[in-house]
Amino acid sequence: MIRLTRLNRSEIVLNAVYIERIEAMPDTVITLTTGRKVHVLEPVQTVIGQVTAYYRDINILPKLHDAPMEE
Repeated sequence: MIRLTRLNRSEIVLNAVYIERIEAMPDTVITLTTGRKVHVLEPVQTVIGQVTAYYRDINILPKLHDAPMEE
């Protein structure tokens, strides 16, 4: 889950697994797999960073500093 701020300054906690697309227009618009759109104050790069960190926390992405697995 990632914490974001809606345009009205209220906090939202979003399950990053359901993010389909992130766009800047000029607000950041997150489209979920359900088709619902969420407008947030954080810039696209910040959202991407939070999503990447979340994926690493739940072991969807490997950590860059981990040694590669031997075959």
